[in-house]
Amino acid sequence: MMKSLVTGGGGFLGRYIVEALQAQGHEVAVLCRGDYPFLRQQGVRLIQADLADAPAVRQACDGIERVFHVASRTGPWGRYEDFHRTNVQGTRNLIEACQAAGVHKLIYTSSPSAVIGFDDLRGVNETCPYPTRPISAYQHTKMLAEQMVLSANGQQDLVTTALRPHAIWGPRDTQLLPALIERHKAGKLVRVGTGENLISVSYVENAASWHLQAADAAPALAGGKVYFVNEPEPVNMWAWIDQLLASIGLPPVRKQASYRTAHALGALSETVFTCLPWLGEPRLTRALAAVCAKDHYFDITAAQCDLGLHSPVSMSEAHGRFASHFGAGALSEERPCTIA
Repeated sequence: MMKSLVTGGGGFLGRYIVEALQAQGHEVAVLCRGDYPFLRQQGVRLIQADLADAPAVRQACDGIERVFHVASRTGPWGRYEDFHRTNVQGTRNLIEACQAAGVHKLIYTSSPSAVIGFDDLRGVNETCPYPTRPISAYQHTKMLAEQMVLSANGQQDLVTTALRPHAIWGPRDTQLLPALIERHKAGKLVRVGTGENLISVSYVENAASWHLQAADAAPALAGGKVYFVNEPEPVNMWAWIDQLLASIGLPPVRKQASYRTAHALGALSETVFTCLPWLGEPRLTRALAAVCAKDHYFDITAAQCDLGLHSPVSMSEAHGRFASHFGAGALSEERPCTIA
């Protein structure tokens, strides 16, 4: 049995990581801003704190052997300062806390967004360079945090590994798929581009398992490295979305817009909402248009070799679990935090 800390353990992916750790008999603590009674009921030690609170983060790491850093501020829009506070400063605080507390391993949930720009990425591996120009606050701060985590490997005997799961989906999601479903029901979901773009996807229970596989990997193999982790085969994004919609009794997406049009509207929206921030957040940005229209699929050979990466849940079973959950109208359970 090992003592593990999961940041953001009340969130979508974090909760599955907590359950996977408990299933292996490990003692689990969660660092998160919100209060989650269901975690307490599962025997989890819940620590309510902000990642930007360095003393609280340091205290949370006392007696911990492994840390799974899942918490992050996400989204295509927002003040850069807010993203930096959580994703960069929070990660820096956690690294320093791990080093001070003698934590053995830090597994960081990064994102392919760290290397995604406005171009197609087809079967790229970890040699893919970072963009020369940031495309969003999320992309830039995840890139900076990933670099910090990798640079910390070997300092004070801390082993660090970063994982880049893409398009995490499955039951208990309260953000991506529920928003897509509700938007489709309202007749506002639009297919961007030709509808032929391929993407890598990550079923959430498999993504949780990949984190444990990385934690169990030999430090000599995985220490100081970043890995793309996703299902082996890419999917046609819009055909896959139509398949998910059909599994819960909804028609396919019919409306369509060209990438050129969506990109231009995204640029216009960014300008308007930057000048008039009281309007809230734009529904479309250039980065979101690229996510919806470009190829984004990744080579997982390195993770298969070094981590023994494998998916315990098949895609057919994953689709069945999705339909069972969302088809029953369960678009939300306990609301998880995406910022911790």
